[in-house]
Amino acid sequence: MSFVSEMKEKVLRGEEITRQEALQLAEEPLAELQAAANEIRKTRCGDGFDICTIVNGKCGRCSEDCKYCAQSAHYHTACEESYPLLSTEELVAGARHNEKQGVLRYSIVTSGKLLSEKEVEQVCESIRRIKEETSIEVCVSFGLLEESQFRKIKAAGASRVHCNLESSARYFPSVCTTHTYEEKIETLKAAKRAGLSICSGGILGLGETMEDRIDMVLTARELGVKSIPVNLLNPIPGTPYEKRKPLTNEEACRCVALFRFLIPDASVRLAGGRGLVGDKGEACFLSGANAAISGDMLTTAGITVETDMELIHTLGFEVKCCNG
Repeated sequence: MSFVSEMKEKVLRGEEITRQEALQLAEEPLAELQAAANEIRKTRCGDGFDICTIVNGKCGRCSEDCKYCAQSAHYHTACEESYPLLSTEELVAGARHNEKQGVLRYSIVTSGKLLSEKEVEQVCESIRRIKEETSIEVCVSFGLLEESQFRKIKAAGASRVHCNLESSARYFPSVCTTHTYEEKIETLKAAKRAGLSICSGGILGLGETMEDRIDMVLTARELGVKSIPVNLLNPIPGTPYEKRKPLTNEEACRCVALFRFLIPDASVRLAGGRGLVGDKGEACFLSGANAAISGDMLTTAGITVETDMELIHTLGFEVKCCNG
């Protein structure tokens, strides 16, 4: 029995693979790794496909210095748009539009380290209206909030909080210096204590190693994360990462497959940068991925919901909410 098959059987028995085993898997033949990851996905998750969209609920002039981000006030990029929190009417209209397209989750994302208490109250009213007028799930990405604020957000009707780890604890200080990895982890723990599910992944192609990628997902596993966004760096002119070379489709598939081995029952969610690989993520969806952020990203173009829906059905998936 090959090492890939041995690890697949271990996962299917309900056992967790170790860091060392994941590192060894990263060196195995890609085609075998992809097929095994897809089998794990089918066995542990079925053919459900969790599709969401995001809305840029507050844009620009972010105080944080994340080196990949077009909205950071620390860099000079083509993203000059800046506006405060969108109104309740605008957010409700966006939720209605996405629900009509068959989208399951609608995530409100805001720039900045965190929302103020006044902004939290405003967006809670928007969430209440969305839940009154649609049946779409509401997710939020509001920065480094506290448990008491997350409890208000849950009471308003949100079901999930997103806060990306971005990379490993070792590599994160090379990505951002204005907040810490520990703050991110505490944010996710606070959201979980408030009764919300948590969504956390990262960006591939920041200069990190395969060890960093594996360590990031192991941290997510320890935190109980069941939705893992997999972003591929889109090098934005004007940011420190503007000259980074985007990952190849093969590299992306290998990472997705490894993440499936590490958290076999998760929604491995293709996110930003998916359009850079050429096949809209199809190979990754056959390598263990079973979820996606559709439509435009925060400051870059994405893949339309209509195109994604066609691809999802062609590949034999069924659109439905997974993991809470």
